[in-house]
Amino acid sequence: MAADLELLQGTLDLLVLKALAWGPRHGYDVARWVRETTREDLRVEEGALYTALHRMEQRHWLAAEWGLSENNRRAKYYQLTAAGRRELKAQAAAFSRYATAVFKVLQTA
Repeated sequence: MAADLELLQGTLDLLVLKALAWGPRHGYDVARWVRETTREDLRVEEGALYTALHRMEQRHWLAAEWGLSENNRRAKYYQLTAAGRRELKAQAAAFSRYATAVFKVLQTA
């Protein structure tokens, strides 16, 4: 079913912010976390991911620094800033309200 599901517009930022809630990760690790957490139902395209990471860094939701990945390659690690934590909380609440409203519609007879 993974091929049938596409990220709804606006959800990528929320997924990335949530992936970084437990600490710094590099881009590939963010994509892997989303894939594994959703049991392969969602996959984040590399181009979209890095565009989102750079946009969120420009908005000061993320801070980044270079480091070495688990296989000794140079990688840029992203972590949430205080503004990013506030944005995660706001986006999660808004998405929860949205999902609840959609489920109400789907559950009508």
